[in-house]
Amino acid sequence: MDYAKESLRLHGEWKGKIEVIAKVPTDSKDALSLAYTPGVAQPCLEIQKDPQKSYELTRRHNMCAVITDGSAVLGLGDIGPEAGMPVMEGKCVLFKAFGGVDAFPICVKTKDVDEFVQTVYNISGSFGGINLEDIAAPRCFEIERKLKEKCDIPVFHDDQHGTAIIALAGLTNALKVVGKQKENVKIVISGAGSAAISITKLLLSDGFQHITLCDKFGPLYDGNEQMNWAQQEIAKVTNLDKKTGTLADLLVGADVFIGVSAPNLVTTDMVKTMNRDAIVFACANPTPEIFPEDAKAGGAKVVSTGRSDYPNQINNVLAFPGIFRGAFDVRASDINEEMKIAAARALAGLISDEELNEDYIIPQAFDPRVGPAVAKAVAEAAIKSGVARL
Repeated sequence: MDYAKESLRLHGEWKGKIEVIAKVPTDSKDALSLAYTPGVAQPCLEIQKDPQKSYELTRRHNMCAVITDGSAVLGLGDIGPEAGMPVMEGKCVLFKAFGGVDAFPICVKTKDVDEFVQTVYNISGSFGGINLEDIAAPRCFEIERKLKEKCDIPVFHDDQHGTAIIALAGLTNALKVVGKQKENVKIVISGAGSAAISITKLLLSDGFQHITLCDKFGPLYDGNEQMNWAQQEIAKVTNLDKKTGTLADLLVGADVFIGVSAPNLVTTDMVKTMNRDAIVFACANPTPEIFPEDAKAGGAKVVSTGRSDYPNQINNVLAFPGIFRGAFDVRASDINEEMKIAAARALAGLISDEELNEDYIIPQAFDPRVGPAVAKAVAEAAIKSGVARL
């Protein structure tokens, strides 16, 4: 199938992938008086006295805003907020299908951090959570940080944290396959944007210790003047030996490669220089840093990509619907590190030791166990970490 041609045709037919459907009847005078005036005044007054009642008397408790500025859309780059709307609508479809979460797309026409933050904060009272999407780095880090400081609802940038959670889940099981320990493995990450930095932070939080990030200018290290402020922060806790050179140089003696960068950056010969039973997560889409067959030819034991036509797909839909479902179920005020790690462990735990093998380290997107398992783990972690309000 020509997906581009067929998708364009269907989008023209659909004229939008989501719609608003009323839950209550409007077929009589009494029905109108209860759903609207004069009866609606009473729930309004109750919310005025206690804004938290908005979770009980409106749909806010299950509503997520999917918000972008259109500056880093699905590998298409800075195409603008209106052009990003089909992706945001698609994200809303996934929220509902895989997590039972009502989501609404919002595209904001500004690249000013403070203006964007204020806009989102001003509408945050309508929602139970905020999912930031397709915002370019390093602006996305600042936006998320400032919104977390201002808002009393969960703020989650899926391009960062969703990818990190799936990577941690997959890597946890990949290490079981090859019989290596997270404290000892040497990890090289190609890319130094939002996904790469978030993956690094989550891996460090979970106990991994030896990580080096590399972008087109070379390895990140403390003191490198070519880095932006977000890269400077992560460089303080990675590449502690201040290694220099090329990506090929860094892969010599590495146990794990994680690519969230660009196509065809890794060769079979480069994989051959890695340690025995190497793990390769080549997640650039649609063309990975190295295709699985080429990585396997170089000696890689476990290989993942972002593609659905190969085993072990790193797919964010495994994470974000269940994460928001769990957060909403306990009315969490935040999605914190404990909740992210719990989500990753829940995903990894869905594969038994008997099922686990080099081509099955992570559940598939349509596995019906995924959403409920992630939601349960996230809700429990929210309660334990003190951010649950139910």
